[in-house]
Amino acid sequence: MDERVAEAAERQAPPGRRGTNRWRRRATALLLAALPALGSTLPAAAPATAAPASPTAAQSTTAQSAAHRATTQAAAGRTAATTAAAALQGTGSRSARVSVNEVTPAVPAAGDTLTLSGTVTNTSGSTLSHLEIAPRIGPTLGSRSAIEQAGRRQGYLSGADGTEVSGGHRVKLSGLAPGITRSFALKIPVSDLHLGADGVYQLGVSLTGQTRTRPYPQVLGIGRTFVPWHKKNTASRTRITYLWPLISKPHVTARTQSDEQQTPVFRDESLAKELAPGGRLQEMLELGKDLDVTWVIDPDLLASVDMMAGRYRVLKPGGTPDDTVAGKGQEYAQHWLDELQRAVRGKDVVTLPFADPDLASLAHRGTTVRGALGSLSHATTLARNTVETVLHVKANTDFAWPYEGAVDTSVVDVATSAGAHNVIARSDSVRDPGLSYSPTAARPIGSGTTALVADARLSTAFEGDLSRAGASSLAVQQFLAQSLALADQAPSRTRSIVVAPQRMPSVSQAQAMAAGVKALSDSSWAGTADLTDAAEATPDPRAQRRMPAPSSYPASLRRSELPTAAFEQVRKTKEGLDDFKAILDTPERVMPPFSTAIDREVSNAWRGHSGSARDYRDSVEEYLLELRGAVKLIKKSDITLSGREATIPVTVQNNLAQGVDGLVLELRSSRVGLDVGDRKRVKVDGEHTQSLKFDTTAKNNGRAYVYAQLYTEDGEPYGKVMRFQVNVTSITSTVLLVIAGGVLLIVLAGIRMYTQRKRSGPAPDPDAPLEEPDGEDDGDGKDGDAPAEEPDEDRQEKADGTATAGSGEGDDTVRENDNPPATGEKVDR
Repeated sequence: MDERVAEAAERQAPPGRRGTNRWRRRATALLLAALPALGSTLPAAAPATAAPASPTAAQSTTAQSAAHRATTQAAAGRTAATTAAAALQGTGSRSARVSVNEVTPAVPAAGDTLTLSGTVTNTSGSTLSHLEIAPRIGPTLGSRSAIEQAGRRQGYLSGADGTEVSGGHRVKLSGLAPGITRSFALKIPVSDLHLGADGVYQLGVSLTGQTRTRPYPQVLGIGRTFVPWHKKNTASRTRITYLWPLISKPHVTARTQSDEQQTPVFRDESLAKELAPGGRLQEMLELGKDLDVTWVIDPDLLASVDMMAGRYRVLKPGGTPDDTVAGKGQEYAQHWLDELQRAVRGKDVVTLPFADPDLASLAHRGTTVRGALGSLSHATTLARNTVETVLHVKANTDFAWPYEGAVDTSVVDVATSAGAHNVIARSDSVRDPGLSYSPTAARPIGSGTTALVADARLSTAFEGDLSRAGASSLAVQQFLAQSLALADQAPSRTRSIVVAPQRMPSVSQAQAMAAGVKALSDSSWAGTADLTDAAEATPDPRAQRRMPAPSSYPASLRRSELPTAAFEQVRKTKEGLDDFKAILDTPERVMPPFSTAIDREVSNAWRGHSGSARDYRDSVEEYLLELRGAVKLIKKSDITLSGREATIPVTVQNNLAQGVDGLVLELRSSRVGLDVGDRKRVKVDGEHTQSLKFDTTAKNNGRAYVYAQLYTEDGEPYGKVMRFQVNVTSITSTVLLVIAGGVLLIVLAGIRMYTQRKRSGPAPDPDAPLEEPDGEDDGDGKDGDAPAEEPDEDRQEKADGTATAGSGEGDDTVRENDNPPATGEKVDR
């Protein structure tokens, strides 16, 4: 409405004769072009006594009405297109864009000289001439909403844009052709501004000149900024806590090299670019170390930079997951860590849970998934240890920061479940109806929890595209103006205000933030405070202490949350990791890379990047399946068992670099008649195989399928089932006859050997003394000894005549019996 009033005011100026004739010709042409269309749409006049319209007439009238609507819509479309084209080119007070790129000093004092520098760009389609730049001082902006409206207003509005500053501060510019930009600089003593009471003043820079179609002085463009004016040095200054976030997106994968150092693998080199000179994180560090701010750090970023300072690998674009190249950001990472250690020494450092989990997504989509909240306390502990190890400072883990500061009762419950007692919210989520001022940020909300409600206007002051100098300068001055307006709401109260900006500001946004914070610290209406002090400030008894219901959570933010399917996938990966950990000899080599990667899967950094979040979750799950698949059963071909009892060997292969212990192998038959034995424990060294033998018993012949399955010790299946076929065959009669014949021959041979041994008599005592013969034996028994009785065998041999006995052959027989034949040897008699 303001812009339309401005345009109407400009058209009231007396136009030249040439311009009047031009507009008349255009109006006449448009009218003549519209007459045929209007005539075709007008229905014929009916007599007063006409009968009711027939269906045909009604259809005709309907058709004419439709045609009229179509013509009207087409005309409206042409008008809108013409208006849009004119807006793109710029007309009237938008014929030129005036940008105030720098205001020095940002907070002027009495006796200062204010310098305004900027540029003027011709955005119209014609040349601008007779140009002059002049400063204009507007009225005091009495409220924070008035400052907001003035910052958004486009085009010149008489009265609202004030009057020209007296004292001869006009600067002439030469003509500007379309699209040409020219710079300017104005120096204005503060005394010439005639600033009165303390407050925020609008300061504009207007461009006046002429165009070819409007050859008279007029405002062709205006740029605005704000001057915070505060002369009083009050003791009750507003204390402002500014959060300085060091947060980045996840950069490290779950993969590591199999070497002794477990070289990490990064997704890309984007972190090295952020740490390099001119990069986002390097700028945040350089700007923040000279400011009185509270550092809010994601420990995952610290861990990632610490890994990058050593040897690391990077996934090759377009390659396989195992295709990596050497990383080259070690120097940037080490320098950044050294500088950060010095910057945070003695400062207030707050650490978020590891990987900055999305608390709102967990509250709204993850609580129905088993174990989704279980990792929050571990993430908090890991955060504390990481900060102390990398930065050598004690970090405060008692704060939770939901995405965009949007909270409800369920988000607060999830935040406190991680051990936090302070939740950082924002005033556009927790509103204070009925208050004419912004209360102190801290407010107790029950159960020992404090909500720190950050000011929404100050927190969002540096959002948007601030790459242009004019946009950045305006953001700084508007931030200062809003802070002064906030302080003037209740000048007698000492309030503690928290500012929570966007999590990952760009370089231009960070530069504007630093300029605003530095100027604010030098002001007379505000001081700085740590976040810990802000949490302990005395709360305002009239401030809102009741958190919103989940139904009031912003729909736009709810649409960007992680889906429930994401938490289901995380749960599946966790369970698979637990099973895998239980079978490893050295699980500490696998757990840290995977557990931190799982934490990264639910990070706030995935807001607005659902595709990238899904790809990251898939990569973690696929790598775990790849490692689990390295321990497997070797495929077995079908086998035949020739008998009722046999052994089936099954081989387990371990392609991991470490040993596996904790699995059991079980065989199961599809047929009742085939018993495949009991389960066996599996223990395999790294990069080795183990063959396990199962004793089987078959009650009958036939074919059966045998299923081999690995299990963990708690009975969970591990890997895929391996199936192979077993064919049990019967023993034939021919085989039985051959076996029986062989057994019979062995028995007969044994009988023969026994008979031969019996025939040869007992073996002599090897320890008995040998007898020395003293002469021939006369056979008469002269020595008084009874004659020896002949053995039955000797008598039989004499009877048959097969052996000869005589007094002269007795010595040979004795000598022969001294060495009896060995078992199995053949003896000739």
